[in-house]
Amino acid sequence: MRGAGRLRGWGGVAAMAAACGLTAALTLVPLSRADLGSSAMSGAGSALGATAGTCQDPEASLPPSSGDGPSIDAIKARGKLVVGVDQNSYRWGYRDPATGRLEGFDIDLARAIAEDILGSRDAIIFRAVPTNQRIAALENGTVDLVVRTMTINCARAAQVAFSTAYFQAGQQVLAPEDSPVKGYDASLKGKRVCSAEGSTAYEALEKNSFGATFKDEHDGEDGDEDIHTVPNQLDCLVRLQMGEVDAVVTDNALAAGQAAQDPAVELKGKPFTTEFYGVAAKLGNDDLVRRVNQVLVEYRAGAWMRAYDTWLRPVLPGITGPPAPKYRTG
Repeated sequence: MRGAGRLRGWGGVAAMAAACGLTAALTLVPLSRADLGSSAMSGAGSALGATAGTCQDPEASLPPSSGDGPSIDAIKARGKLVVGVDQNSYRWGYRDPATGRLEGFDIDLARAIAEDILGSRDAIIFRAVPTNQRIAALENGTVDLVVRTMTINCARAAQVAFSTAYFQAGQQVLAPEDSPVKGYDASLKGKRVCSAEGSTAYEALEKNSFGATFKDEHDGEDGDEDIHTVPNQLDCLVRLQMGEVDAVVTDNALAAGQAAQDPAVELKGKPFTTEFYGVAAKLGNDDLVRRVNQVLVEYRAGAWMRAYDTWLRPVLPGITGPPAPKYRTG
C-alpha cells in the first residue's frame, strides 16, 4: 500500500502540493501521452533524421532583434503571451503556499519577456506543462514559449527553436543523507531510481543505469501509474520520501531546490553532465526567438543576477553570472 514507506520532510512537499491545487490563474495543459505519440514524437522522427548528422552546437541561436514579425504580431493581437511553465519546482516555477502566487527564476524571466513584447509583466497566461509535454505544447500551439528548465540539446533542437542559454546546470543524483548511494556510479546497482519522463536524466539512465532499476514494466502506457518515471520532478521527491525509490536523477539546479525542501536528502557526487537551459519556441517562429534573445541581452546585464539572488543563491551558491550567449553565423 502506498504511503507505508518512511516519510521524509513530508510537510513541506505536502504544502506545495496543496498550493499547486490553486489553479485559478494557471491553466493545466490537456495533453496525454497519446497526444505526444501523434504530435511531438511522430514529428521528431523525420526532423531528427534530417538533422542528426548536422547538429554541432545546439546552444547557438539566432542573433537578437527587437523587431516584430508574424509570431510577435499574433501575440500583440491577442494581448497576452502564453507561456508553458512548471508550478512545482521550488525556486524555479512554483506556487508560494502562503500567497498562492506563481513565483521563481523561470517565472521572472517569462514576465520580462511579456513586458518587452506587450509592455506589462502581467500580460501573460501561464500554462502548467509536464516535462514530457513541453514539445507537444509548442507544436500544437497551446503555448507561445516554454520557460521551464528545458535543456538545450541536438535532439530537441530538431523539434523546437531555442533561445540562447540562460542557465548552466548538470545532471546529479539526489538521495537520503544516510544512503549508500555515492553518486552517478556503481553505487546505484540494485537501487530504484526515479526520473521525469522525457527528461535528460531519463536519457542518461537509458544509456547507463549502473544496474539500477529506473524503468517501469509498462513504461509509457496510458492508465499505468509509474513509480520510476513520473510527469514532474517533484513526484520523484515524493516517491523518495515514501520509500518507493532509493534515489533520484535530475538536474542539479532542480535537485538543489528539492534538497532545500527536505533536509533529509542531499546531492550525491558531482554533476556528470554540462547542460544549458533555453527558452523554447515552435520551429519557424524565428521573429519570436530573436526577440527573446534581445530580451536576454538586456536581462543578463542586471535582472538575471537580481533573480539569481532572490531565488537561487540560497540553494545554488557560488554562481557568478549567466552563461555567455552563442549566435549562429552564416
